[in-house]
Amino acid sequence: MCVLTEQMGETPKEFKLKNGPTDGISAVKFGPNSSQFLLVSSWDSTVRLYDVISNNMRMQYNHSVPVLDCAFHDAVHAYSGGLDNNLKMFDFNTGTGTNVGTHDNAIRCVEFCSEVNVIVTGSWDATVKLWDPRTPCSAGSFSQPDKVYTLSVCGDKLLVGTAGRRVLVWDLRNMGYVQQKRESSLKYQTRCIRSFPNKQGYVLSSIEGRVAVEYLDPSPEIQKKKYAFKCHRIKENGRENIYPVNAIAFHNVHNTFASGGSDGFVNIWDGFNKKRLCQFHR
Repeated sequence: MCVLTEQMGETPKEFKLKNGPTDGISAVKFGPNSSQFLLVSSWDSTVRLYDVISNNMRMQYNHSVPVLDCAFHDAVHAYSGGLDNNLKMFDFNTGTGTNVGTHDNAIRCVEFCSEVNVIVTGSWDATVKLWDPRTPCSAGSFSQPDKVYTLSVCGDKLLVGTAGRRVLVWDLRNMGYVQQKRESSLKYQTRCIRSFPNKQGYVLSSIEGRVAVEYLDPSPEIQKKKYAFKCHRIKENGRENIYPVNAIAFHNVHNTFASGGSDGFVNIWDGFNKKRLCQFHR
């Protein structure tokens, strides 16, 4: 697992974190207040907390089976879920974990919405559940049209990507109905959805090496701005190999975003000006 940093004098641009997971990494999340702390979940059934600056693993806790996602609630509490169907809360100060609740199938996504102060989980049981971190306990279960593959918090909105290429927009302050029902503009299975920090839209990726830039405003004038582009494709020996785009992450100030693919590359994009800014080596 490598961390890339802005070039500062003689500081290395990239370095590998020590004591990495022993199996595939399912999620990486920086802390809410700084990029010093990094939360990492893995198929090795662990969630690890790293101090990036000192390159030190500060803490580790376990699930009984692979962990598919994790999220910070605040600087000292983390939530995680995976193939055991359990949502776990871990307190880094006390070093103790608590099972908050369950889904009927694997928990694929875990996010924290600071504007509404809820933990959101999405599951292969075709539901989204909200959890009150003050208790912690369930604050409601909401049916989705199919298995939840990805979700993203967008202010007080919730973007949900499911099987069948469906995208749903919910209002976390009023979950009584779906605000928007959409179909992905990409032809194949959805991999990842992430909202722009300016809350105007989202970026969606799929297994066919394509990324779509979409806007929430349904007016025809705004919808004309949406587009999709090819990426994470490699031409070798006269043949084009197409790779899934597994991960998207935004810079919270510049609205630029990174995409990570099964080709082993990370690309940085300027979505508004429709250009790739750089590519990190494979």
